[in-house]
Amino acid sequence: MENKCSMVGGQAVIEGVMMRGPKLVATAVREPSGRITVKTEPVNSIGDRYPILKKPLLRGVVSLVESLVLGIKTLSYSAQMAGDEDEQLSNRELAGTIVFALVVAVVLFIVIPTGAARLFHNITEDPVFLNLMEGLLRLVIFLAYIYGISLMKDIRRVFQYHGAEHKTIHAYEAGGPLTVENVQRFSTLHPRCGTAFLLVVMVVSIFVFAFLGWPDLWLRILSRVVLLPVVAGISYEIIRFAGRTKNPLVHTAILPGLWLQKITTNPPADEMVEVAIQSLEAVLPPEELARVGGIPRVTDAPLETVVDKAADAAERGSTAAADVKASAETAGDTAEEPALAGRN
Repeated sequence: MENKCSMVGGQAVIEGVMMRGPKLVATAVREPSGRITVKTEPVNSIGDRYPILKKPLLRGVVSLVESLVLGIKTLSYSAQMAGDEDEQLSNRELAGTIVFALVVAVVLFIVIPTGAARLFHNITEDPVFLNLMEGLLRLVIFLAYIYGISLMKDIRRVFQYHGAEHKTIHAYEAGGPLTVENVQRFSTLHPRCGTAFLLVVMVVSIFVFAFLGWPDLWLRILSRVVLLPVVAGISYEIIRFAGRTKNPLVHTAILPGLWLQKITTNPPADEMVEVAIQSLEAVLPPEELARVGGIPRVTDAPLETVVDKAADAAERGSTAAADVKASAETAGDTAEEPALAGRN
């Protein structure tokens, strides 16, 4: 019988993993001392306030923007907890970082490829052909960028946590149990991965931009930026459908996204899987946590404390387990489960 799971996504961060469930976001980080800290907070999606933004195509744009903001915030938090930064980004610094990231992305993946595509004018003036060449250049730049950062030592370690995130979500979607031994059995590749999403964005943009003609450079750049939400919306729906269907043709079509993950994920060590498990357990509803044999976690408590409490609860029975769960709910950054699951 197929397991009915909540939609859960995540992201690798510095020495940790962020998981996003229907109601909670959790970031688990292993500190230099070996202690695992888990920070939880409510999911504050604009889609909850404006339900129309949960409609197909629109929800993809919302997801992209919210993932960018949440990703930068959790990276800043993880860097602080891992000892790489003294303090988290302020709201002004966060906004500046997001703007800088967007400018770099526009230059790298829009300005450079559409400008370089003029080199093909010597071959033909056909605008469709020039737009296709622009798209292929964009794809080559993207692949080169992914491969380039994968050679960095610190990024390789982040990619191990990326693998731990995928393995843990696979284990949860298969029905558990959420133990290191069981999680390590699963693949580091996942169809809903953000890497696969970005590859789909690159491919979809080739077809969307192909028939826009070939105006002046600044008009080409502007048209790409304006249509980016459309490309993101279409790409999101493709990834969402691919993650839910068992159609073999669809799974064959998304294989390039899985192959690319062989670069952006690495086999994780057991201690990395422990971090990913704690992050996932922190966002699961109680009934889901019980189904996969998870442990109610005491937020921001040392791993040894959590394990000791879980063992005591197992000895005392279900009543004691409920007591531990209650203490966990009052000990963390967010004591309640607040009323879109993120991408993986």
